Amino acid sequence: MNTIQLSRLRHQQLDYWALRFAYNTELIARVKALGGARWSATHRQWLLPYASYTEAELREALAGIVVERKAGRGLASGADSLEAPHPVQLQAVEQFTRWLRTHRYAENTVKTYTEALLVFLRYYREREPTSLGIPDLEAFNHDYILKHRYSFTYQNQMINAIKLYYGKLLGRWLETDQIERPRRPQRLPHVLSKEEVKKILLAPTNIKHRCMLAIIYGCGLRRSELLGLKLEDIDVERNILWIRGGKGAKDRRVPLSAMLIKQIAYYREAYPTQIWLFEGQLKGTPYDEQSLQAVFKRAVRKAGVHPDATLHWLRHSYATHLLETGTDLRYIQVLLGHKSSKTTELYTWVTQPAFEKLKSPLDDLWDE
Repeated sequence: MNTIQLSRLRHQQLDYWALRFAYNTELIARVKALGGARWSATHRQWLLPYASYTEAELREALAGIVVERKAGRGLASGADSLEAPHPVQLQAVEQFTRWLRTHRYAENTVKTYTEALLVFLRYYREREPTSLGIPDLEAFNHDYILKHRYSFTYQNQMINAIKLYYGKLLGRWLETDQIERPRRPQRLPHVLSKEEVKKILLAPTNIKHRCMLAIIYGCGLRRSELLGLKLEDIDVERNILWIRGGKGAKDRRVPLSAMLIKQIAYYREAYPTQIWLFEGQLKGTPYDEQSLQAVFKRAVRKAGVHPDATLHWLRHSYATHLLETGTDLRYIQVLLGHKSSKTTELYTWVTQPAFEKLKSPLDDLWDE
């Protein structure tokens, strides 16, 4: 008997329906036929945008298959109160999607913003999008976001998406400055020691996997920046790596070490790609984001380092290790592509030399 275990899952600040089942080509085809379905290598489940389907709609679409409901992880209770999207709302989201892509927003931003808008419109299913205003946004913020204790990041993405949609597509700029928002937490970046980084980089036996992780750390890249690299972005003569269309649609360049150039050359001999530096399973397509996450998690487990480490920790470690070896903070800001120097300054609080030089005033009170 074909059985799918259905649950609710929160992943990267977004809500999903998670579908788990034993490998079955027929079931995979049925699930892939649903709009927005994607495989998560991290969670080992198929994911569907939570805002796009009700449970009843999923059961109807999967008719003839036993669907067992399981309590999900990380999604606030009460989210089921959202009604199924109305065709008018879906049309508004499609228009917003086209506008974002036309204006060259990053695909991750397109996905985040359109799903955020759909959640908001579903909350007011019986009303036309054009009839909603600031009072409705305030009520949604208080009765949905704050009530369910969603994170600051989720709340900020939600409000920014709604403000952009109404301002650019409907010509009604919503004054969101007075919307109640919690104080953003100031967390220090997570940093691995050089020895821990070394263990992670040496853990993969696959040269492709090892090269990807080495570039992320050796150049301080974001995940999307690595996956967006093309062969033309490597300037071997000048020892430079170009990052094009990074966060904020900004280009920048970072130095390539001699060791990294050798590793890239070794990788290219084994994997002679044509367009992307790192291809996916299908020729001519970039490497999959979830697959990269899985590569890193396997390396972390094998290396036996911090189990909660993420790919972004390699970027944090790159910046911190540069600072510890005396690199000027202004250069690090440029290398990381930070818009504000305040973001880069956080690394000064996690460098070892900075703490080693600190002296407690207690030491001046008496001599041993």
